[in-house]
Amino acid sequence: MTGPDVTVVVAVYNTMPYLTECLNSLVGQSIGHDRLQVVAVDDGSTDDSGQELDRFAQLYPDVFTVVHQPNSGGPAAPSNRALELATGRFVYFIGSDDHLGEEALERMVACADANESDVVIGKMVGTNGRYVHQKLYTGNRDVTLGDSDLPFTLANTKLFRRELVEKYGLRFPEDMPVGSDQPFTIEACVRARKISVLSDYTCYYAVKRGDASNITYRANHLARLRCVQRIMEHTAALIPAGPRRDAVFKRHFDWELTKLLQKDFPALDADTRRQVCQGVGALVDAYFTDGLRDGTGVKRRVRFGLARSGAVEELTRAITEETEHGAPPFLLEGDRAFATYPGFRDPAVGLDDRYYEVRETVAGRLSAGTRLESADWEQHGTELFCVVKLRAGVTGDTSSAVVALAQGAMPQSADKAGARKLPADAARPRRSGTLTPDTAADGGTLLTARIPLAATRSKRGVRLYVDVAGSTYEIPVRTDGQPMPLARRWGSDEPHRVAASTNSKGRLVITTAPLREPKSGVGARLRRTLSRSKRK
Repeated sequence: MTGPDVTVVVAVYNTMPYLTECLNSLVGQSIGHDRLQVVAVDDGSTDDSGQELDRFAQLYPDVFTVVHQPNSGGPAAPSNRALELATGRFVYFIGSDDHLGEEALERMVACADANESDVVIGKMVGTNGRYVHQKLYTGNRDVTLGDSDLPFTLANTKLFRRELVEKYGLRFPEDMPVGSDQPFTIEACVRARKISVLSDYTCYYAVKRGDASNITYRANHLARLRCVQRIMEHTAALIPAGPRRDAVFKRHFDWELTKLLQKDFPALDADTRRQVCQGVGALVDAYFTDGLRDGTGVKRRVRFGLARSGAVEELTRAITEETEHGAPPFLLEGDRAFATYPGFRDPAVGLDDRYYEVRETVAGRLSAGTRLESADWEQHGTELFCVVKLRAGVTGDTSSAVVALAQGAMPQSADKAGARKLPADAARPRRSGTLTPDTAADGGTLLTARIPLAATRSKRGVRLYVDVAGSTYEIPVRTDGQPMPLARRWGSDEPHRVAASTNSKGRLVITTAPLREPKSGVGARLRRTLSRSKRK
């Protein structure tokens, strides 16, 4: 009798009632029980998870192998124990609170056999608010760590050829409370002859538990720092320095290390903040190449630079001020723009200007700190203008700046705290005039933008840009939750309406639309009244 095609490994710790759905999804797989082995290891559960595993083992004795062991503190040890008992040609790992699509295993095994793949990544989606990176799943294809978004999908929830696992002795480091699947997955992907993506069927449903009891959510800053250090050191030993390694480490700088320097950082005690900075700074020194630095948004880049410089207080202040007030203004100097975060040009910090600069090669995010001061209308002959006064989030040479507009739906980036510098090859928005600087009563700078409504007749709103010496920035304008409606006015050619209001993030949205005459109702009466007024 031949062995099973696939062994599913389930590391279990206190996941009832989610565990039941997980196990039901396994026994319901279209691949059939004769081609399936499930090895489930109960890692000292204190709820009913152990009993539930035993119940399934009694119902399906030819499918399930169940092991009970004392709690080890993480999924690595039970996963390693399960690998010792695996007999399938392939092994597949599933979280015990997640579940599979009915045809998942059959499709992935068929894909591996047809393409001679050592790793198959089935499409994974999140449920109950769980975030799952989706950019990898753009089609059925073969990928590598260096030419795809695979580095942003490093969980072990993949199909691995067991021959590969045993040939290289791949196991999970048991002294890592979080991220222990990454060294396994990264090495498997480095060693694999071929990695295939299966995007045309949802194989895996990742569940966000309501109690957020997953160990990943509970690990503290220093524990997470130690784990990412281990992951990056392991990866550096597998992949030589260069673009391939940078492609993997971009994920760790963008995700794991960034999460250590967010709004909960200032609440840490002084010694922990110092240790976090020291650890992050060491990784920046070792692996944050010029290419990674230039491809990282200014907000992250500045925080990494401050950590590397040991500027703990400046880093704390940068995070606190941005959390409370939004990101700082940016300084215009000819064709260059700088985000004036703490430490900028401070000799005591000694951080190079390039950490604070938004360059043309970077599609980074930069908050202009711009706020809506007032919104009104002006009519000159037959032309009608929306006049928006902005409390300037820029300083320096504003003479090189122009205001720009683009019609269409508001982009996702307009709901985020940072303006987006458009790539050099992006389509340029229509310019509608210069920004006129004025001095406010308190000495601050006001910028006045006059927007011709004839260029903005759109029910979907417009986007606001500033173009600085050929570099274009999409600017979200903060309005502090206070909508400022504009009066309805009419040009001589066609009635229309315009309004400046806030979206859910407190940013400015300007909308205009023709005022069409309805067949009846208040609008029709208003139109008739206006027509009579014009004739008088």
